[in-house]
Amino acid sequence: MAGLKFPASLNKLSDQDKAPLLEPRTVHKLLRVMGGKNNGKKLLSPNDSSVRPMMEVVRGAVFNMLQARGGYTGGLPPGKWLDLYSGTGSVGIEALSRGCLAAHFIEMDPWVISKVLKPNLDATNYTEQSVVHMLKVETYLEKQATNPKAEVFDYISVTPPYEAVHYPTLMEQLSTSPLVGDYTYVIVEYPLKSKDEMPEACGPLAKIVDRRYGRTHLAVYGPNP
Repeated sequence: MAGLKFPASLNKLSDQDKAPLLEPRTVHKLLRVMGGKNNGKKLLSPNDSSVRPMMEVVRGAVFNMLQARGGYTGGLPPGKWLDLYSGTGSVGIEALSRGCLAAHFIEMDPWVISKVLKPNLDATNYTEQSVVHMLKVETYLEKQATNPKAEVFDYISVTPPYEAVHYPTLMEQLSTSPLVGDYTYVIVEYPLKSKDEMPEACGPLAKIVDRRYGRTHLAVYGPNP
């Protein structure tokens, strides 16, 4: 109404109550493939803290160890890789670059899948060798536990957001999962505070590596030598 004035305090309150505008999510190219066919290829990652990719020094060490245990100096033995909490897909893509025949990626964030993971698969020409599942890791493991057609994976990588995971529950799910076979390798990243929660075995597999890389700890479960 013309001539009607409101107290300055109400105007101030109205400004404070306005919902803040969310910044659009963006990507950048800070990651790269460490070896194999796509060695040196740049990969997209979110330009925020929503995804915590495996550090390159850790990824390189993991794959060098797996290659040595498999007796392959130039790559991995052909097999299937399961990338849990895949985010950028850098671990599964590394596996494909080094010789794996197929990879499954488990990621719950639709934006990460559409703007990061799938573009990375397209850029490395691994879309045809990949299956992307959009759901929580815990839900995926629950479904596979009762799936009569569940197939054993040769490698399973677990790189979760530390604060969002209860490691005893996660490791119990993996230990009883039909996805884990007698010759599977399971690679798990975990924080220092969870060290005492990491079991000495994962189903039929023994803990064969438990190392620290800066603030990251890595446990690898596999067949006894």
